Amino acid sequence: MGKKAWDIAREKRQRAASGTCDTTDAGTLGDAAAGPACAPLSPSTVLYEDAWILAVNKPAGIIVHGDGTGAATLTSQVRALLAQRHGASAPCVRELQALQRLDRDTCGIVLFSTCKETQAGFDALIAQHRLRKEYLAVVEGRVPWTERTFTQPLGRDRHDARKMRVSPSGKPAATRVRPLAEKQVDGRTCTLLSVVIETGRKHQIRVHLSHAGFPLVGDVLYNPTVRRNEPLMLQAHRLTFTHPVTGEHVAITAPTPAWTIA
Repeated sequence: MGKKAWDIAREKRQRAASGTCDTTDAGTLGDAAAGPACAPLSPSTVLYEDAWILAVNKPAGIIVHGDGTGAATLTSQVRALLAQRHGASAPCVRELQALQRLDRDTCGIVLFSTCKETQAGFDALIAQHRLRKEYLAVVEGRVPWTERTFTQPLGRDRHDARKMRVSPSGKPAATRVRPLAEKQVDGRTCTLLSVVIETGRKHQIRVHLSHAGFPLVGDVLYNPTVRRNEPLMLQAHRLTFTHPVTGEHVAITAPTPAWTIA
């Protein structure tokens, strides 16, 4: 990452901190791409922040980007929080961009860029698979192996536009799974897993595990025995990477969700 980009980001943050940016009311903010104006995200959900990126703990039930329905988005909530802190015209507010996407019902860490000059470095980090992503998941049944890597390619399901499936003509995918503990969920035996994905295909964890006969608890798309009102037990739990601007090792961990407790 060039020194110029570093300096620009630092100068932007210093201007915001000195109060030289406008302080338009955050409640008036709206973004056609990110969703309508909405209440700010709770500051307690911020897991990591520096002059270039921000990581938040996404709750289940909200989308990251706008989908054309006018629903509130995580991006719009984060933008409102930053506007509340720094003013609506602050560069970090105007240049906010989600670097990752999580499904609506998946909870956990989502990383945002707050500086356009350095965003390319973080985009490259993700595209080159230099960001390690670990998930927590609870699946139906007792998993019989100590560790396993699934490598079946994944493609779109031609019979259901919402779904993905294992397909010989699909894109390469790799999911590494390690059982952590058995637990009881509403009287049935389930297994808590640590899952590390080496690729970022849509629904990758959900498809690989359901194809292996261990669908996620609460998965309405891939679990044929899903129960009503049961949450999807999948969390983006930990991210680790070498910061492309500072060169430092960064580790971000989300609080462990209640459903992991046996």
